[in-house]
Amino acid sequence: MENDRLHGADFLRAAACLLVLFHHLAQRMSWNQALPGIEWFRMFALNGSFGVAVFFVLSGFLLSRPYWLAFDARAPMPSLSVYVLRRSARILPGFWVALLASFVISILVFGARFDGQLVLRLVSGALLVSDWHPVTLFPVEVNGPLWSIGFEVTSYALLPLGFLLLWPLRRVMPGGWGRFGWLGVIAGVLVVHLAFVAWYPMDMQGRGWENGLIGGAKTWMPQYNPFGFFAMFAVGALAASLQVRASRLRHWGFDLAAVAALVAVGALLLVQARARTSEGWGLLGIPYDFPWFVLATGAVLVTAPSSRLVGSLLDNPVSRYLARISFGIYIWHYPVLELVRHYWAPDMDHGQMADPVKFMVTSAIITAISLVVAKLSYSFVESPVIRWARQREGKRAPARAGVAEAVG
Repeated sequence: MENDRLHGADFLRAAACLLVLFHHLAQRMSWNQALPGIEWFRMFALNGSFGVAVFFVLSGFLLSRPYWLAFDARAPMPSLSVYVLRRSARILPGFWVALLASFVISILVFGARFDGQLVLRLVSGALLVSDWHPVTLFPVEVNGPLWSIGFEVTSYALLPLGFLLLWPLRRVMPGGWGRFGWLGVIAGVLVVHLAFVAWYPMDMQGRGWENGLIGGAKTWMPQYNPFGFFAMFAVGALAASLQVRASRLRHWGFDLAAVAALVAVGALLLVQARARTSEGWGLLGIPYDFPWFVLATGAVLVTAPSSRLVGSLLDNPVSRYLARISFGIYIWHYPVLELVRHYWAPDMDHGQMADPVKFMVTSAIITAISLVVAKLSYSFVESPVIRWARQREGKRAPARAGVAEAVG
């Protein structure tokens, strides 16, 4: 692994953000007629919501590596204060700016009613607790993708707790045997997920996407809950546990395995293309074809870093650039889409665009603007705070391999 780069990670991060962007574009294609020449895009992109699962697996993989390195070295747990500082610096500035901007746009441009419920959603989103109730699941009106940030931050919080449970096992399960303890963590969180689904008091009044984002949230919850999403995150951590053990290996066999894993990811998306919904309900009601899709994604992360060629081909300059600004693409593309629709292309509404040429041109414009805004967000909002956080760490020992990838 050249320069300790985890080959394959940047490619997956770039692919995930583009999948989500294309998913939201494909939703605007006409529901009543085929669009000649671009129906392939609809079939491919309507599954783009699975990019969210890729983000969760990738985050679990990257953020858990320092813990596994310390676990295998029988060293103390990595600094929790550094972990919190770095995660906060990476997520909060860009998220808070996008959240507030979307809130203002929803009122001034799209006429959202300014009332207590709208403020409650904003505050819960800003405090990163919007993932616990359908009213707050979507913290603002014109930036639906922000729903996942609360789930991700809850996973950030649960990860150290999982390792806190695992750490005593080093005495009785040394070396690679500690990985079986992490399987216990995954099993435990799945039990909690089932309990949440069974006992969560869901109000069914106004349920359905035709009733807006809150109605849509009621179709997702309680199956969409922080514990089910942490299960995806924890599968990424399990992948990291295996990759750490294989990190010094380089062999063509890993190339073959990485290609096979990528083919599995693509095949699962192809199967999902025939489904009626984009949620991809999987085992125990967890979305995104759990556990098969997240296991296939994790397999890419296990094998690509030890490959001789595939990993470096995946992490090409384009992938690296898109990965760097991927968070900005994710948090800004939807307001861009809605503003373009509002001011220039009113038929770019859900299920309304019937002109294939105009759809492709409008989609290209939305994509280009989103990339520019994401670059500005990274350069002027996200990156300065990341640099400040690193400076604030002062003379603390450098973080182990993997944290820099997660922050960068």
